Amino acid sequence: MTAIDLNCDMGESFGNYRMGDDEAVMPYITSANVAGGFHAGDPHVLFETIELAAEHDVGIGVHPGLPDKIGFGRRTMDATPAEVRDYVIYQLGAVLGVAKHHGVEVQHVKPHGAMYSMLSESEEHTRAVIEAILEVDPSLIYLATDRNILAVAREYDALDTVFEGYVDLDYAADGTIIVEQRKKRRDPELVADRVVSIAEHGTVEAADGTTIDLPADSICIHGDGPNAVELLRTIHDRLDAEGIDRRQLSELV
Repeated sequence: MTAIDLNCDMGESFGNYRMGDDEAVMPYITSANVAGGFHAGDPHVLFETIELAAEHDVGIGVHPGLPDKIGFGRRTMDATPAEVRDYVIYQLGAVLGVAKHHGVEVQHVKPHGAMYSMLSESEEHTRAVIEAILEVDPSLIYLATDRNILAVAREYDALDTVFEGYVDLDYAADGTIIVEQRKKRRDPELVADRVVSIAEHGTVEAADGTTIDLPADSICIHGDGPNAVELLRTIHDRLDAEGIDRRQLSELV
C-alpha cells in the first residue's frame, strides 16, 4: 500500500506568545518537529508538546534552529560548523531528555529556517551536523527538505534519511521552494491534489505549470497557516479516498 508521512513544526510558542494551534493540528499529523528552544519554544511548551504528541501517537522529532528567538531563527547568522554542531547537540539533549521523562522515543531531526539554509549552502556545516547526530543517537532519521543536504546525508550508510516535500507552499521550476513573507490561505482541494501526486507519482506542479520530480515520503504542513486544520482534514479525506496510508517516518525507512 502507498503510504505518506504528514509532519508539522510544533512547540513554537514561547511564554505568552502563541504560535500555531498545536492541539487542533496534532490529531491530523503522524510526525511532529518539536522546537528545541533556540528559535522558539520554552521548557514548559516543550513538555506540553511532547506530552500532546504522545497522547496522539505522533512520532517526535527534534527541530533545531539558530539562537534567534526575535527573528524566529530565520535570520542569517555567522556560525562555524563546530558552533552549529554544538547548537544541534544542545537542542537534541533538551528534546531527548523531555521525551525520556514522558517515556517516549525520538525518531528524527529536521533543522529549521536559517539553519536549514546554512546547511544547504555549506557541505561542511551539513557534515558537522550529521556527524553530531550520529554521535548522539545513530537511530535518528534525518528529514531533508533540500536536495543538496539529501545528497550529502545519503553518503552516510549509518543514517536513515527521508526526503520531505511541501504542499502549502509553491515550488519554482528548478525545484526550490518559494518562501512567502506572510502565510496565506490555501485551497484545500489543490493542496490535497499535491499530496496525492507526491505520494503516488513523486511529482508536483510548479508555480509556472510545469511538472517537477519530488520523490518525497514525508509532507510538511505549516501549523501556523491561516487554514492549516482545514487543509489537514481535506488531506485526510483524500488519502482515505485514494487508499493511501498515513505512517510515521520510522515506519517508512
